[in-house]
Amino acid sequence: MSPASANTPPAHTLAPAAATPAAAAAAATGAAATATTGPAGSASPLQLLAEHTIRAAEQELLALSHAIGADPELGFEEHRAAARVAAALEAAGFSVTVGAYGLPTAIEATYGAGPVTITVVGEYDALPGVGHACGHNIIAAAGVGAALGLRAVAEQLGCRIVFLGTPAEENGGGKVIMLERGAWDESTFSLMIHAADSGQIRTVGGSSQALDYIEVTFRGRPSHAAFAPHQGINAGNAVTLTEVGIGLLRQQLPADVIVSSISVSGSAVNVIPELATIQLETRGNSAVSWATAKARVRQVVAGAALATGCEYEITEPTPGYAPLAQDPDLAEFFDAALAELRGDSVASWGPGMTAGSTDMGDVSQYLPAIHPMVALDGTDAMPHQHAFAAAAQSPAGDVAVLRGAIGLARAAVAALEDDGVRERLIEAQRARAPHPRGVWADAPLPCGTAG
Repeated sequence: MSPASANTPPAHTLAPAAATPAAAAAAATGAAATATTGPAGSASPLQLLAEHTIRAAEQELLALSHAIGADPELGFEEHRAAARVAAALEAAGFSVTVGAYGLPTAIEATYGAGPVTITVVGEYDALPGVGHACGHNIIAAAGVGAALGLRAVAEQLGCRIVFLGTPAEENGGGKVIMLERGAWDESTFSLMIHAADSGQIRTVGGSSQALDYIEVTFRGRPSHAAFAPHQGINAGNAVTLTEVGIGLLRQQLPADVIVSSISVSGSAVNVIPELATIQLETRGNSAVSWATAKARVRQVVAGAALATGCEYEITEPTPGYAPLAQDPDLAEFFDAALAELRGDSVASWGPGMTAGSTDMGDVSQYLPAIHPMVALDGTDAMPHQHAFAAAAQSPAGDVAVLRGAIGLARAAVAALEDDGVRERLIEAQRARAPHPRGVWADAPLPCGTAG
């Protein structure tokens, strides 16, 4: 199908089709022509009703994905994408707030009531220079699709459906800000998907890298570099020592830790630089190794300042990201649904395998959540490459939208139909206090690098 105009939000008609669970099961079973169809398996009537609802909205969901993909907007600036997503949800009967939790491009859409609140998450920010090379157009459309599917079964399951549109995953930690402002306080569990390169990997056992991003400013004393260099204090030397120290530190860090840097120093060769900055990003597969690395990196910075006589200041331009904690039951239900939809096996995570970093990690540390990867079959491109942006708007990207939406909806329904899992999730919510307001709840909008 042709994508909608990049400049005008498409008109969506996404109200769920009226159907009984039995009729939905028959319709879904007969939908073998679509690329997402696998064997019927053990899907329940309510799971099939949710799936049928998503399939009925296929054209609108793919139009939404293509419209966002063709019109990339950076973090905290995703006004057109947010408008498109909001229009789709409002047309489907959700009560929609744009500008939720004090963020102009955040969305909260709600439907129904009940003792359980399912929070489906979408994101729609792009990357500078490469557009939607992380496939956030797929995430947004799949999240909307999952919300529509769950709306169709909300009354039968006795649950409330919430869709949260979260800005600036790539460069600002929108979910961290919204989490600290209470966006997930009433949620029982939360779900979202992410696009990945070819080769489907199980959600069970998967995680993401924790992320710490800091900017260090060294302050020295300027002087003439030839006439009186001894009277200066070279801030550039402090940056150099930091880079050397981190290079030597790497052999003493666990193999899963990555430290990278960008530095700026001086403006003229004949002036001892008074100011120099270095941006440091520390990632780790586990919270323990990450915390150790963060502390060691800061020791290197302090040592460089001491050795050169500089003063220094550390700032955090963007929130750090915690590693993902995939809920095991939700992950199993999603993997089972995706295996049926694909009609083939889903590979397990190997030792040391991990994804990039995501602010959904912080959400998953607060409440049960999953963040599965959905493969773009047939592409060799990796996220953050131009070719991945193209793949995200290709037929493979369209299939990922539908598989992701159906997989999330079926996983949520399966969790609530399993008495033991449902009770565990409800009890966990009862025992959970509202998320504390952290430093990002009242801070100015951040900027930096993440993802």
